[in-house]
Amino acid sequence: MQRHLISAADLTRDDAVLILDTAEEMARVADRPIKKLPTLRGRTIVNLFFEDSTRTRISFEAAEKRLSADVINFSAKGSSVSKGESLKDTAQTLEAMGVDAVVIRHGASGAPYRLANSGWIDAAVINAGDGTHQHPTQALLDAFTMRRRLTGRDTGLGQDLSGRRITIVGDVLHSRVARSNVDLLHTLGAEVTLVAPPTLVPVGVESWPCEVSYDLDSTLPKCDAVMMLRVQRERMNAAFFPTEREYSRRYGLDGDRMAKLPEHAIVMHPGPMVRGMEITAEVADSERCTAVEQVANGVSIRMAVLYLLLGGNEPAVTHARTTEEK
Repeated sequence: MQRHLISAADLTRDDAVLILDTAEEMARVADRPIKKLPTLRGRTIVNLFFEDSTRTRISFEAAEKRLSADVINFSAKGSSVSKGESLKDTAQTLEAMGVDAVVIRHGASGAPYRLANSGWIDAAVINAGDGTHQHPTQALLDAFTMRRRLTGRDTGLGQDLSGRRITIVGDVLHSRVARSNVDLLHTLGAEVTLVAPPTLVPVGVESWPCEVSYDLDSTLPKCDAVMMLRVQRERMNAAFFPTEREYSRRYGLDGDRMAKLPEHAIVMHPGPMVRGMEITAEVADSERCTAVEQVANGVSIRMAVLYLLLGGNEPAVTHARTTEEK
């Protein structure tokens, strides 16, 4: 493992599998009456969020507290950032406080990389989403969910996703989730197909390690998992499709389309879901949809990442079992 987690593309197959296996151990902790490990006691972690977030922020905070770390939550709103303070000055303030890790979400692509490589702060940096660039822990929790559902909870240890076929549908252009998943799933051996309107496919996508299709119905019968993306209107400054109804008709997942999936295939969504547009309530509430499961798995994955970056490179088995035996 490297010192920072900035991009899913930075992870080797062995790194990714180590994180997934460690997350399995962390998930067992969540099944106990007392859901805490002493692993990061005495360590201080700052959640530095310049963009609004619910799932990611709360998930990281839960992971940090379950590892017994001291947690500081920073929101740009109501802080000196709203008065014009730069990222550099904010980082140097945190450095003066002696923090051990910074979890950062920022609207500017590349901000976590800048923070990690600037020399402003001597702490591990974890990217919790930067602009339309990367969201590596989301890709890891998605891969963790796929591995559990497609290979089995107790039989997936040490395995990657070789040969699995994953379809990612929707607003790829503005999606850091899509970029991170393409990178990580390729590293783990999966075959990825992107499906989107031509206007929502990024320039240069032909260099990505994936296929591109504009026909959702033709890809569904042969995929193991389909991931629906939210249309990110807050990042759009133009009309990328005629109407919501037209988008939903061509690229939305409803009961009829779900019926075209193989029996074992799962439906995924990183959240928040816009029901009725990219996914219908029937699909979102079905047993095949893993959206809620992904949130739970996010805590385990983030515990694993924090443990490996701050606690050591050995699997967490030792810590988990030692605590259990006491």
